[in-house]
Amino acid sequence: MMVKVKIDPGVCGLLTAVEAVSEDGMEVTLHVKSGCSAVNKMFQDLGDTFESYELCLGKPGSGSLYEYAKENFPGHCACPTIAGILKAAEVASGLALPKEVSISFEKE
Repeated sequence: MMVKVKIDPGVCGLLTAVEAVSEDGMEVTLHVKSGCSAVNKMFQDLGDTFESYELCLGKPGSGSLYEYAKENFPGHCACPTIAGILKAAEVASGLALPKEVSISFEKE
């Protein structure tokens, strides 16, 4: 299955486009283009093909993408970009259903 997502992380404006492809649900290839140089460098360093279960089914904040970010990204733990990339990988691998996600700020 092929899945495309666009991630708008908020005020930084560093949009990310993801194309996740999995033919068998066991391996997923991620084509990521981002306005964020840290995200682009992550995929240059880690490559673009991952084992689906290992990538997607860990505890929150674990796995190769978060481990890389922990060591190499600038400090901004609330960035939703990695979560969006993982959601695309989950859906492409058949491990989740496609459903919009959002974070909304409410004015009082």
